[in-house]
Amino acid sequence: MEYANAPSPAASSPPPAPASSAALVIASIGLLLLLASLDQTIVSTALPTIVADLGGLGHLGWVVTAYILASTIVAPLYGKFGDLYGRRRMVFISVGLFLAGSVLSGAAQSMFQLIAARALQGLGGGGLFVLAMSVVGEIVPPRERGKIQALFAAVFSTSSVAGPLLGGWFVDNLSWHWIFFVNLPVGVLALLGFAVGFHPLGLRKGHRIDWAGAVALSVTLAAITLIASLGGRTFAWGSAEICGLAAAAALGLAAFLWAETRASEPILPLGLFRMNVFAVTSAVSFITGAAMFGAITFLPVYLQLARGDTPTQSGLSMLPLTAGILISSAFSGSYMRRTGRYRILPIGGLAIVALGAILLAGISADMAYWQFAARSAVFGLGLGALFAPLTTSVQNAVPKEHLGTATAAGLMFRQIGASLAIALFGAIFIARVSTAMAAAGAAADGMGEGLRMSPEKLATLPPFLRETISEAITTGLAPIFWLSAGFAGVGLLVALLLEEIPLAGRGDGSAEQGQAH
Repeated sequence: MEYANAPSPAASSPPPAPASSAALVIASIGLLLLLASLDQTIVSTALPTIVADLGGLGHLGWVVTAYILASTIVAPLYGKFGDLYGRRRMVFISVGLFLAGSVLSGAAQSMFQLIAARALQGLGGGGLFVLAMSVVGEIVPPRERGKIQALFAAVFSTSSVAGPLLGGWFVDNLSWHWIFFVNLPVGVLALLGFAVGFHPLGLRKGHRIDWAGAVALSVTLAAITLIASLGGRTFAWGSAEICGLAAAAALGLAAFLWAETRASEPILPLGLFRMNVFAVTSAVSFITGAAMFGAITFLPVYLQLARGDTPTQSGLSMLPLTAGILISSAFSGSYMRRTGRYRILPIGGLAIVALGAILLAGISADMAYWQFAARSAVFGLGLGALFAPLTTSVQNAVPKEHLGTATAAGLMFRQIGASLAIALFGAIFIARVSTAMAAAGAAADGMGEGLRMSPEKLATLPPFLRETISEAITTGLAPIFWLSAGFAGVGLLVALLLEEIPLAGRGDGSAEQGQAH
């Protein structure tokens, strides 16, 4: 197939689903997306309580890593299987796995059981991200998709702040088990709404699954995620374990490329990369993941260890960043709906992200809060202008049979960029903090790698040592934001290459029918 000149996927498609049905489906999958995104962060504040109850301190990090690892591996598979067998069926499978994992997580009696259950949760949660975006590509006309994708971006960004706050509330008022049990009634309600609103046409045809490509891609993604999660923490960067994982990633990638050139229905058709929109948005998604998550991950470190905020206070202090994302997400969705254009949004968004990162590079421990809030809001304004255009533009450009695959690819590249950037930034941060502490001649007892000291313990230290630690933290963070600005600058140059295919709207015969599967 010649992808470079492929017709718009919207051509010769049936009319859109009725508004009432589409609204029900969007509300349902939005709620499911909220649950999946919350479960990436809601556990963080409950981890000390979970360890006190179940033990297994040495395996603590795997409670989070198991979910992220599983969800990263399966995301592209859900995209392809949704294209082949229908998104309705895959949503049921994804939600079923997610809810089963939630119940087992809440009922876990040991750390091993909890980690295994979290992995099962991730196998479902990874599909919800992809399928939510793909379903929108089916039931909403291209020009209308921007506002829905912007809404989902707002859900995702809000959950990054709300997750730790909700986790703390459940631990304080109920128990850590309810962090997982609460998913069951909400998930069942959302699934019922989806089942009522999203109906199949009953069209089926035979397919050949690219098992070799699926296995090779899974090995590659698993190795990359494990390197990012374990490198410099559990294992030294030059250790045999990390080198082995790097070799597995390289071999897995080579095997994947080989398999995709021979499969009749590849997991990720390499021909898609000949399309300008797919290739450019994939690259920008990778860079956006690096700039966004690499920086946002370390803002709570600044708030809690440099400023002395409690975890709850630091979550609230992140609200200006979230507000920036919400505002620009809404604007970008409205802009695409009114104009049918999108190219200027990632270009402008990346320019603002670069500016926001430069501003954040100048933060200090004694800075007035409003100054931090303003700088983080600028960063958020840039990020919010990226999510919806990247997804909407690629869905508008690829053939319909690859809609889910293309959607999943963008999320996959963003996750890889985020994982690698967090590992890189973490190594730089630890080295800079250690150097700053040594230069100050201060003992960082209990601080470990600069990330292990709690705000409560920080408050018990002598004033001179608190000040030394605060200065060391801000010294360690500065290069992270400069690198984020650099990533955003590179992304801006790549975004300038993006072609613009006008988004079709209602009434021009371009909308996809959600019930196509």
